[in-house]
Amino acid sequence: MLHVRLMLAIAATVLLNVPAMAQPYPQRPVRVITANSVGGTSDIFVRALANEFQSQTGQPIIVDNRSGGGMNIAGRACAEASNDGYTICMLPNETLTLNQFTYKTISYRPEDFVPITNLFINVQVLVVSSKLNVNSLDELAALSKRQPGTLSYSALAIPMQITMENWKKATGADIVSVPSRGGGDIVTGLLTGTSPVAIVGLPNFISYIREGTVKALAVDSESRSALFPNVPTLGELGFPNLAPVYFAFVAPPGTPRAVVDAFYARVKAIGTNPQFRQKHLVDLGLIPVFDGPDDFPKYLTTQRDSSRRLIQDSGFQPR
Repeated sequence: MLHVRLMLAIAATVLLNVPAMAQPYPQRPVRVITANSVGGTSDIFVRALANEFQSQTGQPIIVDNRSGGGMNIAGRACAEASNDGYTICMLPNETLTLNQFTYKTISYRPEDFVPITNLFINVQVLVVSSKLNVNSLDELAALSKRQPGTLSYSALAIPMQITMENWKKATGADIVSVPSRGGGDIVTGLLTGTSPVAIVGLPNFISYIREGTVKALAVDSESRSALFPNVPTLGELGFPNLAPVYFAFVAPPGTPRAVVDAFYARVKAIGTNPQFRQKHLVDLGLIPVFDGPDDFPKYLTTQRDSSRRLIQDSGFQPR
């Protein structure tokens, strides 16, 4: 009898200490910290994914926009968040593999985040106002030399600024870089002609390219965009970019692998659904990835090395 009571006591103790993952994940709302503002490409995507997530699990995703600070505010918020699996972070390449080389100090260690999945590549496109009447990078360079000091360009991502500066050096183009507060600022500059050249995320300009308001001269991707197959890649033109713009899910430091795997399984099921993939990624010019917790760390290591070389070779001074 004593033996039976002892076994029951042990069983009760085990049950009380079974980790949360013994129950289906998730059991409550999941907060997703994002580095971008409301209405941006990544914000629209994660809200679409959140709708599907709630439909499948019965639990909502609460989007927590932490924009600003060169994507570092979200990085710090993620580093300081709870690691119980109910805070996930959607961060871009700047936060994960670039800012540690472009800033003198940042308040988090990107290597400490727990990789979950690279969601998609946000293809960058070099566009010009149709008012310039140029159809290629060569024509743009020639125009800038005929009108020195009159043209300017905007680029949100530092690697794209470096790519533009490399192009200027190689061709002698006379185009000045101007600061921008965001994608909306760049659109306004292009449409009004105040800053008629830009290199920015393709989703921002799909409709303008199709209607002819702006002209796409090149895309920054390994292959041409299926949406605009006549537009060459920067690599084809001799100016490859070594640090693509991507958005990924990572977890705060110390998040258990079991939780990471459970969240990834949910996200992969949504992201690889043909209808969701087409509507929320492919039709917007985004390149789906959805690699997993085993493969994504290798990609991060590669991109971190590429970013280090890119910044060092460019002579960019950390700020």
